Amino acid sequence: MKRKRLDRDGWGFQHFPYYQLRVETPDFCGLASLIRLTSGRVCTWDMPRAGRVPVAGAGMQWLQLIPDGRRHMLTVKYRPGRLPGRLPRVSVWYADVIDRVETDPDGVAAFVDQYLDVIFSPQGDVHIDDRDELDAAYASGELTEEQYRAAIAEGERIVEELCADVRETERWCGRILRHVLTRLADADTLRKNA
Repeated sequence: MKRKRLDRDGWGFQHFPYYQLRVETPDFCGLASLIRLTSGRVCTWDMPRAGRVPVAGAGMQWLQLIPDGRRHMLTVKYRPGRLPGRLPRVSVWYADVIDRVETDPDGVAAFVDQYLDVIFSPQGDVHIDDRDELDAAYASGELTEEQYRAAIAEGERIVEELCADVRETERWCGRILRHVLTRLADADTLRKNA
C-alpha cells in the first residue's frame, strides 16, 4: 500500500497553497483540505461522456475530503474560473479507497491507499480503477482478506452513494467548499487584524 500526504508534496505540488481543517457541519464531519493550483499547464483526462476534462492546471482547486467512519478520500477537482459570487464547477471526482489516515509531525494528514479508485464525472461517467492492483495485493498477501473485502465494499458504497445522483453530489460538495472557503477567509481576516 502507498502512503500519500494530502498536500501531495511527493507529486510536485508542494509549492501550491495548501489548507487543512477539521469540518463538523450537518453536511460533513471529517477532514477537509484544499489545494489551490496557482500555476502550471492544464492536464486533461479523456472520459467517454464528459470528453476531455481538466484535472490539474493553473486556476484549479482540489477539495479533498476524508469523512469520519469511512474508508475513502474524495478529491473534488474544480475547473478554473467561475462567475462572480458562484462556486466553480466540478470537473471530475476521484475517490481513493484507503486503509487509514495518519498525521505527520508537521500536522499534514496522510492516507494509506488501498489501490482501488472510483473516478466519476458530472456527466455520468463512472470508472473503477486499479481493481487489478487490489487483487494482486491480496494475492501476494500484502492485504488480508478483511482488508480486501473492506476495500471492495467501500468502492461499492462510493458508487451507490456518490455516483447515483451526481447533481446532488455536486451540490453537497459545493456546500462543503463554501464552508471551507468561508473559514479560510475568516482565518485570513483574523491574521490581518492581529
